[in-house]
Amino acid sequence: MEKTLHVPYIPDLDSLNTDEIFNRLECNGVRYSIGELNWKELYPYHPLTTFTIAHSGNRLYVNFFVRCNYLRAMNFANNSPVYEDSSVLLFLQPENTEEYWNFEFNCIGAIKASHRTTRNRPIPLTDAEISTIGVLPSCGRRPFREVEGLFTWDLLAAIPLGLLEIQYSGKPIELKGNFYKCASGTSQPHYLSWTPVKTPTPDFHRPESFGKIILE
Repeated sequence: MEKTLHVPYIPDLDSLNTDEIFNRLECNGVRYSIGELNWKELYPYHPLTTFTIAHSGNRLYVNFFVRCNYLRAMNFANNSPVYEDSSVLLFLQPENTEEYWNFEFNCIGAIKASHRTTRNRPIPLTDAEISTIGVLPSCGRRPFREVEGLFTWDLLAAIPLGLLEIQYSGKPIELKGNFYKCASGTSQPHYLSWTPVKTPTPDFHRPESFGKIILE
């Protein structure tokens, strides 16, 4: 059965300061779990990961929360392989198109983003386009090598709907997509998702596994 995610409309999010955004998301946003351990025989580690989501009509706001045993942030440049680090990802596909967008963030806020119709033909977002994405990582911005311990971190992302070539007019907008947690280059590599991905090995570029996302 296809999962459905309802994204509440909070029109004043764009005008709030950071603390107010966190409070408003906590009170009026909706929280979901990234809890599908799709390849547990190969990668059994399961860090706690959730996200709280809402939209303002102009931007999609997602606040990710993670609790994990290893933390790594080696990548710091735009479109570097942030998925090797402690990272969170969301893939979004507007209605009536085969094209989908992937937004990937490591724990210091480095961004890898592109759009495509197939895995092997990405069109990377430009530095100018990436600069329109708001991101606030709790781990700061300086890169660091892997450290071991018990860590909690969060990352707030604000993605302009215009990057997805969609416009909100007050009526619900239906998308498809998935949310992920991974860290392929750490001592405990893992690959979690919001909706299940049914492939033999990790592969997030699977639009057939996307759930329904409704911007209310």
